[in-house]
Amino acid sequence: MTNDTDFALRGEYIALDALLKATGLAASGGAAKTLIATGGVAVNGEPETRRGRKLRVGDVVTVGELRVQIHGP
Repeated sequence: MTNDTDFALRGEYIALDALLKATGLAASGGAAKTLIATGGVAVNGEPETRRGRKLRVGDVVTVGELRVQIHGP
C-alpha cells in the first residue's frame, strides 16, 4: 500500500532535499542528504542522488512506500 501526499509548490521549483524536510520525510538536512546519497529516493520512478535536484509541478518523489506529488498553488 502506498501513502500519497500532495505538496503545493509556491515558487518555480523546490530542491529535493528541501522537499524531504518540508514534508517530514527527513528530520533534518543531514538526514535528507544521507537518504538521497544512499539511493533511498526516486523522482518520477528513477533513483535520484542529487540533493539539489529541482522539482517542478508534476514531479513525483517516492521514498519507500511514501509518494509525494508536486502540484501548483
